[in-house]
Amino acid sequence: MISLPGQGPIGLLLSGGLDSAILLVELLRRGERVTPIYVRSNLSWEPAESAAVRDFLAAVAEPRLESLVTLELPVDDLYGEHWSVTGRRVPDESTPDEAVFLPGRNPLLIIKAAIWCQLHGIGRLALAPLGSNPFPDATPEFFLEFAGAMSRALGTPIEILRPFAAMHKQDVMALAGDAPLELTFSCINPVEGLHCGHCNKCAERKSAFKTTALADPTRYADRVPRQKARH
Repeated sequence: MISLPGQGPIGLLLSGGLDSAILLVELLRRGERVTPIYVRSNLSWEPAESAAVRDFLAAVAEPRLESLVTLELPVDDLYGEHWSVTGRRVPDESTPDEAVFLPGRNPLLIIKAAIWCQLHGIGRLALAPLGSNPFPDATPEFFLEFAGAMSRALGTPIEILRPFAAMHKQDVMALAGDAPLELTFSCINPVEGLHCGHCNKCAERKSAFKTTALADPTRYADRVPRQKARH
C-alpha cells in the first residue's frame, strides 16, 4: 500500500521506465488527477524514450490524465563527452549501478518540474525512486531537505512525494496489473528505437521481469531481425 499525503492535482516526473509508468497507473487507479512531466536533457537515448512516453500515455489515457508537459533542460554543456551524451562506451550489463549515476540529475529534474508545478497551481510532485536506489540524491534526507529548500525558494509549499520509497522492484512490479509494460522504456543505448538488450538498464529491466515471474514483453534489438526494427 502506498501513501499519498496531501490533496489536489499531482505532477509526476515520468521517464518512461517501469517505475514511473507503474506509478502513473497507480495514481490514476486511486482517482488522482495527474499531469505527467517529461524533462528533455539532450541525452543520447531520449528520442526513443520520449516516443515511448507518448505511446504509453496514449495507451492509458483517461479523463484524469492531463496532457504531457515536456520541459527542456539541456545538460550536454555540463556533461560534455560523457557517455550519456555521446552514446559511446555506455555501461553494459556487467557494470554496477554506480556506473549509470549522472551527477546532479535528480536535483535538476526536480527544480525544473517543481517550478512548473508552482506556476500552474500544483502543490504535489511525485517521483518513483525505490528504497533500493543507491545514489546520494535519492535518500530520504536528500528529499526532505530539498523539498524544504524548494518551498522556500518558490515562496509556497510543495510536497515531493515518493510513494515507492519503502518498496523494492518486486513490490512495484506487483502493482502493474494490466498496464501496458511493453510500451515502457528503460534502455540507455537504444538500437533503432528498441532496447539494446545489453546495457546496464536493460539488464535491470530483464531482472525486474524475471524476479517477479512476469513475462517480459520487451522487444530487444538483439532478438529482432534488423529489417524489422522500428525507427
